[in-house]
Amino acid sequence: MRIALLVAVSALLAGCSGGTDGSTDGPGSTSSTSTTSSPRQPSPTSTRLVKPSQAPTAAPQRGASIADVIGWIEAGTPADVAGYHSMTRGADTTDLGEGVAFTTAGGVTNCVTNRYRDGALACLVKLTDPPPRPAGVESAWKANWVDFTGTTVDVGSPHGDPGPFGAGTGSELPPGQTLAFGSYRCRADAAGAFCVDYGHRTAVALSARGVEPFGCLKTTTPPAGIGLRFSC
Repeated sequence: MRIALLVAVSALLAGCSGGTDGSTDGPGSTSSTSTTSSPRQPSPTSTRLVKPSQAPTAAPQRGASIADVIGWIEAGTPADVAGYHSMTRGADTTDLGEGVAFTTAGGVTNCVTNRYRDGALACLVKLTDPPPRPAGVESAWKANWVDFTGTTVDVGSPHGDPGPFGAGTGSELPPGQTLAFGSYRCRADAAGAFCVDYGHRTAVALSARGVEPFGCLKTTTPPAGIGLRFSC
């Protein structure tokens, strides 16, 4: 009887040991440690939302889902953001601190985190068909100025001075490479740039052909002084 009891206890202990063996935790398993830890907020530098094998290979077109847009952007090759913290105009270089600036091939897009608007992304885009100057705008009109805050995209606005672009341009982001900063991640393309705002799950494509919104961004009536507006 004593021998049978010892055998039963040994079998029970062997069965329990498998649940705490790290080697048995597969990709979909959850340990007691992971269930009690604080959840991590998605950020462009730490979390990719789409597996590379699931990412579309062609650049997103009008009407693409935000998941496909994010997947395509994330499938690019990450660039070191340390090389994009300055802007150059002629022989002068301006250090942006934590700010980020970049251009795409041929200077089609020139983007910078706008310190005057809490780091929202601002870009000058060589638009083939920019929006016309709205009635009543008397100051300097920048038809190719694009502001992407996440919940809105404004194309064309009045500016009496160059604002953040007065410092020139950032380094070129080569086609196929991505840049992660703040809540944004941008991927350079031969035609321009695609940028996603993870905080609002919205994205925008910037090229000479125009500005294409994704996610909840839809065409809305622009406020006075704005050429085009997309908003959620």
